Amino acid sequence: MSDKPTGIPGVSPQDDDDEVDLGISVQAVANIIDAARASDETEEDELNEDVEMENADDAKPDLTGENLETLIEELNEDEQAALIALAWVGRGDYEPDEWGEALGLARERNEADTAGYLMGMDLLGDLLAEGLAAFGIVVEEIER
Repeated sequence: MSDKPTGIPGVSPQDDDDEVDLGISVQAVANIIDAARASDETEEDELNEDVEMENADDAKPDLTGENLETLIEELNEDEQAALIALAWVGRGDYEPDEWGEALGLARERNEADTAGYLMGMDLLGDLLAEGLAAFGIVVEEIER
C-alpha cells in the first residue's frame, strides 16, 4: 500500500482503492457547498439592493444562512472537524498529503461554534470545493 503516514494512528486519507476517506461524505460536503454559495449570493444581492424596497409584499425571508448553519450543526464532531480541515486545504493552509495533520488540528480546535467559524470564512463554498478538488473530487460531479 502506498498511503503516506498521517501522523495520527488510524487515520489514513486514502483507502485500499486509492479513494479519499475524508471522514465526511462528499454528498454532505456538496450540500454544504451549495448552501454556502447560495448564502454568499444572497449576501451579495442584499448589498446591491436599494435601502428602500419597491414592494415589501414581494420580500421573502432569507433562510440560506440558517440552512447552512443547520447543515453544519447536524454533522457529528468528526465530520465537523473534517469540514474545517477541508476548508483549510482549500485555502492552501495544508496540502492533501498533510490531511492527517490538518484533521488532527481541526479536531483539537473544534469548538462549540463550528458553524459560526466556518460561516465566518469568506467564500466558504469555494474553499470547500477547492479542498475537494485538491483530492481529485469535482463538486459538480457529485450526485445530490
